[in-house]
Amino acid sequence: MKLICIGRNYVDHINELNNERPSEPVVFIKPDSAILPKEQDFYIPEFSNDVHYEVEVLVKIKKVGKHIAQEFAHKYYDEIGLGIDFTARDLQSKLKEKGLPWEKAKGFDGAAVVGNWLPKTKFEDLNNINFSLSKNGEVVQDGNTSLMLWKIDEIIAYVSTYFMLKKGDIIFTGTPAGVGKVSPNDYLVGVLEGEKIFEINVR
Repeated sequence: MKLICIGRNYVDHINELNNERPSEPVVFIKPDSAILPKEQDFYIPEFSNDVHYEVEVLVKIKKVGKHIAQEFAHKYYDEIGLGIDFTARDLQSKLKEKGLPWEKAKGFDGAAVVGNWLPKTKFEDLNNINFSLSKNGEVVQDGNTSLMLWKIDEIIAYVSTYFMLKKGDIIFTGTPAGVGKVSPNDYLVGVLEGEKIFEINVR
């Protein structure tokens, strides 16, 4: 099982980090060891002083697929979720400056929160899903999948050109604006169309 992540998929987030708008999806992978175990707190790693939350809509792949045509992509998933792509921003910045891969900043243990899953039939329109992240009771990220540069089915088609998708793979579809630093004792809550999907204590 692999975690396939899409970067720079919301214009406001691209702008807030002063990144260049990509002409095609930015793809990176987290190892399955990055998944934060259920009911476990998130511990800020010793090697970073600037870990950021990035809330994202998730898609779970249900069967093997390769070179999937966009019009058939909807057949490869039944569940939608919400999670966090934790990022050691200080480390990532250093790696980017040197043109090095991001894995140490994105794939460390606990860097991927995977919340509860909902059947996609629960949503009237997958391209119009509201989601948010609250920190200590205040909404810090508020997004909608209509604002994605590349929608879910486009992402699946694109990614499957490079990587065979397997049952259980999870796609992180990108984060909206509002990312920020976490500190010890922060309490994070992710909401998808009004339903609480995860809650995380930061240590």
